[in-house]
Amino acid sequence: MQKTDTKISADLQKFIDKFEPNKFKMLSRGIEIRGNNDLYRSITFAKELIEKMKLKLAVHHSAEMAMYGGFEVVYL
Repeated sequence: MQKTDTKISADLQKFIDKFEPNKFKMLSRGIEIRGNNDLYRSITFAKELIEKMKLKLAVHHSAEMAMYGGFEVVYL
């Protein structure tokens, strides 16, 4: 897991702790998770985790991000 000095919201920190991404990049609006071998499964799990934990986060992805196995988890 990547450590940063950037302040992370409580919801985002809870998500990172449960999802345990191998590689992620901090964004001003959340995180970008990279290097997923099974992108569909990872996105589905992220959405289920956000819903189950009632976090104020959302999953965003595009075809461009899919090329490198990535998606974003952003603040609502």
